[in-house]
This record gives sequence, C-alpha cells and structure tokens, in this order.
Amino acid sequence: MMKNWILFFVLGLFWGCSNLPETPIANTEKLSTLPHDDHSYANLQQIRTKHLHLDLEVDFKAQTIYGVARHQMINKGADTAIFDVKGLLIQKVTLGDSKKSREKETDFTIGPMDKDSIIGQALLVNVDSNTTYVNIYYQTTTESAALDWLDTTLTSSKTKPFLYTQGQAILTRTWIPLQDSPSNRITYSADVKVPSDLLALMSAKNPTSLHPDGIFHFEMPYEIPSYLIALAVGDIGFKDLGSGCGVYAEKELLQQCATEFEDLPRMMQVANNLYGKYCWGRYDVLVLPYSFPFGGMENPMLTFANPTLLTGDKSLVSVLAHELAHSWSGNLVTNHSWSDLWLNEGTTVYFEQRIMEALSGKEVADIMALIEFDELQNALKEIQSSKHPEDSRLHLELVGRDPDLALSDVAYVKGAFFFKTLEQKVGRNALDKFLKNYFAHFAFQTIDANTFIDYLEQHLLNPLQIDFNYRQWIFGEGLPQNCIQIASPRLDQMSSYAQQFNAGSNPFKPQFKYKWIRKNGKRKKVKIDLSIHYEDRIIQEWQIFIRNLSPKTSATRMKQLDHDLHFSASQNSEVLKEWFVLAAQTSYALEIKPAIENFLVKVGRRKYLMPIYEALNSNPKTKQMARDIFNKAKHNYHSVSRGSVANLLNN
Repeated sequence: MMKNWILFFVLGLFWGCSNLPETPIANTEKLSTLPHDDHSYANLQQIRTKHLHLDLEVDFKAQTIYGVARHQMINKGADTAIFDVKGLLIQKVTLGDSKKSREKETDFTIGPMDKDSIIGQALLVNVDSNTTYVNIYYQTTTESAALDWLDTTLTSSKTKPFLYTQGQAILTRTWIPLQDSPSNRITYSADVKVPSDLLALMSAKNPTSLHPDGIFHFEMPYEIPSYLIALAVGDIGFKDLGSGCGVYAEKELLQQCATEFEDLPRMMQVANNLYGKYCWGRYDVLVLPYSFPFGGMENPMLTFANPTLLTGDKSLVSVLAHELAHSWSGNLVTNHSWSDLWLNEGTTVYFEQRIMEALSGKEVADIMALIEFDELQNALKEIQSSKHPEDSRLHLELVGRDPDLALSDVAYVKGAFFFKTLEQKVGRNALDKFLKNYFAHFAFQTIDANTFIDYLEQHLLNPLQIDFNYRQWIFGEGLPQNCIQIASPRLDQMSSYAQQFNAGSNPFKPQFKYKWIRKNGKRKKVKIDLSIHYEDRIIQEWQIFIRNLSPKTSATRMKQLDHDLHFSASQNSEVLKEWFVLAAQTSYALEIKPAIENFLVKVGRRKYLMPIYEALNSNPKTKQMARDIFNKAKHNYHSVSRGSVANLLNN
C-alpha cells in the first residue's frame, strides 16, 4: 500500500503543475456496437467488470482524489474494453493482476465530448481475449460533479473539512472510471488514504474510529450497481442504536441524530416482517452537512441523510423509512436502466408508507400519502403542458436526455399509487406475498418493465384470475381512472381553514370558553383555550393549509398569520418551503428576506431550493432577490443543486 501512496504523491506533483492534456480522439469504429443502455458506452456484453478495487488518496488541499481503479473483468473474447468517464484525467492504463506484479501498460483513447454532453466520454482500452485485469490510473478534477468538497466554514466543527460523493444517476463516472450502468452489478473493495484526523466511510463495511495512519480498507461483498458506490470523509463520530443499526454524524450533531433516529431498529423489524430478511448486514445512517442535495441516498449499508431531517419531533423520519425500504427495492432489485426508475422508487414509496403505517397508524400514513399525491397532481399538470407530456408515463424514453429527468413525482408517487391500486384490486395479503417473493426471486439482479410485467402476470394476476390495467399504468400518460382514492378528514379540515382565511376570516384568532367544574367540593370557573395552535397539528396538515392559501393574500394578512403561527421561525424545512413559496407569490418575501436568505444559504437540498427559487423568480418584485441570494449561496450547494437552480434562473 505505501508504494502506492508514494506514487500518488509523485503523480500529484505532476498533475498539480500541469494543465489537462488535449483529449485523445476515440476510434469510432470501436463504438459501432450499440451501448448496453442509453446512458453508458460500456460494451458489457463483450467484457464487463466483476469486481472493482480502488486505491485512493484524498487530498483536501488540492481538492483532488488520486486513484487507481482496478477492474477484474469477465471477458468474452473482446479486444476493447469500454468505460465511462466524465471530468477525469486519465494518466495511464495497465493490464494484469497488480498483486502478482504483472501490470503492463496498454494503449487507450478517450472519445470527444461536447461541452453539453450528458453522458461524458468513452474510455476505450486495448485488451486481448485473455485480459481479465484492467487498471486505470487517474485523478479527479474540478469537473468531477459527484464530489462535494466542503471547507471548514460549511461544517459543524468549523475547523475540519468534509468530502462526500453523490453518484445517482450517472455521476459515479465523474470520480471513478468504470462501466457506469445500473445493469452491471459488481462487488468492490477499496483502500483509501485520508488525513489522519478524519474518518473515511463508504457504502460498505465501515470503521467506527480513526486509524493512526489515515488508511482505511473497505469491502462490499454483495453485487451492487455503480451508482451506489459512495465515499464520505470528515470529522465523524458514531453511535450504535442496537439491532444492527447505528448513526454517523459530525460530532457536534451526533447525539441529536441518535435521538431523532432512535426508531431505526423498529423500522428494521417492520421491514423484515413485511418483505423478508434484510440482506446487507448492518444498516447505518450518515448525516451529511447541509449542502447534500437530497433528503437521503440509499447507499447500501450506509444511507446518506440530510440534516434537515433533524426537527426534534421525528416528523420527517419517513425519509429514513424510504431509504431503508430501498435496501429491498432498488438496492436488492434494481432498475435495468434509468427508463424504469419507477421500479426502484415507486415500490420504495409504497414500502415506506407501509412502514410508516405500522409505526404511526393508518390515519397518519394516509395523510403522508395524500401530501405526496397532491404534489403528483401538480407535477402532472406541468408535464402535460410541457414539451414532453409522455414524461407522465412510468416507463420513460430517455434516449439523448438526462436520466435525472426520471427523478420526478411520477416515478415516486404514481409508482406508489400503482401498487396501492394493485393492493386494492388483489388484496393486501396477496400483494405482500407477491412482493416478498419478488424481492427473493430477483435478489441482486436488475430488471426492466417487461420482466416485471411477466412476473406480475405469472405470479399474481393469472393465479388469482384478476384483470388489472397495468399497461395503462406503466406505458400510458397521466393517472388511470381506477387510481385508488384516499380520504383524510383532518386534511379536509385544514383545507377548510385555508378557505376561511381566503374569504377574509381568521380561524386562528384566540378563542376561549368558560366551564364550571367542582374541585375539592367547591365550584370553580375554568378557562378553556379553543384556539388552534401550531403544535396541535402535524407537519403535513400545515403543508396542506399553506398550499391552499391564495397567492393573492395581502402581505399584511401574511404578516398577521406569521405572527399567530410563527411559520417563518419553524424548525421544519417542509413547512418553511411551503411558507417561503407562498411568501414569494404574495411578495411577503420582501419583508422576511433575512429568513429566506438564511434558509437558502444554509440548505442545499434540491427539493426545497427549486420551488422557492422558482416562486421568487416568477414574481417580478422578487426576481432580483432570487439572483442575489443565489450568488451568495451557490458555492454552498452540491453541483446537482447548483446546476438545477442556475438553469432555472437563466431560463
């Protein structure tokens, strides 16, 4: 290992003082075979990675990873191995087993890339029919979009830096040269050198304490798709929660995280009871800094989570239920390509709702489902009026398009309602048995929509002699007429409050009544508070209330409502997002600019950034405010969020 670190140091000096070389031109004849999926150049049917070993050195000063990606290949007689790269500097490629000192340098070419390229470049390596080991020496660059390098100002300690990766959908190729298709599942291992005062973690078996030399070894013994390879490095502590679950976080947040997520073992028990034994050993959660662009990422054995989940009342732990459910749907059984992301996400949202029903009751689970369904309805309206109304289908056509487009409410919520409607049709017991067998049958495999359909027909619909319009759901636009209907009197009540407020009344003004009671043999008059307080309702109820308020509400009335319910001071990001969107629409945002700016500078979660910036940008009075805040905040965002907001504001 130490020989490698010396090599990295020498290469680091060379790369640090050199400009990126001109990109070699690919031999296009080698690309004549159609790629295995729409977003990868890899010639997987001829030669594919079986196991990947990474030798990595993380240099915070240069904000660079120096690495060797050692691919153990299954070769069916290929003379070229094709890998995916984007934003990487390839130094050399060798063939042979490094453990036997048999590496021999080989020729390689890198295909051209337009500046707007979605999938990056093809790295073509000359091999022969007997080649089983390909070693790619490389370094990351400022164009490695998967990497988020955080300086000390963006960490909790304010004294130590942080690094994390985000690979979904096709960003792993920006920090590792590999065959970046979800259709190819691989095992991996890694030796990672980091500063000795920092802890390194991966989506694998993880340490819980520092190593004096800063060198950590990782093993992922189960085959996973490449987008689930993940790395994080920082001043991180660990707390065990029992039952094979634990939480990692920056040390300043560790106890708060442990308290917020203390129900993880119960979630695990519910999930095991529903759809079979958890197959990954431990289930741990790493809470990242605020720049993380998603609520959670289901990296196997180590879910990445956003600190916006830390509300103090466990009101957003359903996100962890979602990521845990991915241990079955997505990680265990994976979509063959990004066109069928719904097979990952729709199944997972349904599974998540079943976990939350077991923990919180059906009434609350239905409320959560209706909140998401409300978001789906809005998304479907936008899609219908867009250039691609076909994007309201579960199965998407994404040739030449960014696979991130699949990460929409359609895959998540329409997909979940597909399963909820199917449950209504066949019965819960039958669907549970089907899904449990489905996860077992396709464990550690990838499937597409047609494979799912065949299994659905053979193992559920045909045996029960049930007719279900699954093709309309999967390949049709919008929502089929037989979509299950869910009702919630509590949400209806909140909508009614909103309509009362829109009509000019204030359902939240203080209300009291007096009642005579007998205490200690004496009559006593007691004052009873009938007012509606913020803490009287769960977060999802306030979301519906705010969503149903009129965007024509005056700033004066917004201010009064804020005084009564303290929305701008909420500790819950879901409420803040809804309130700040409405504030932008009503121009009340101009009065609470500091609160909005503080939130947008601190939080990098795309789910919150996009609607707030969109609302600010759509109002001529707050349009410049959006740009001013983004210019202050953009360096705090991961490239995924930064690019999304920049595109929004520039359109």
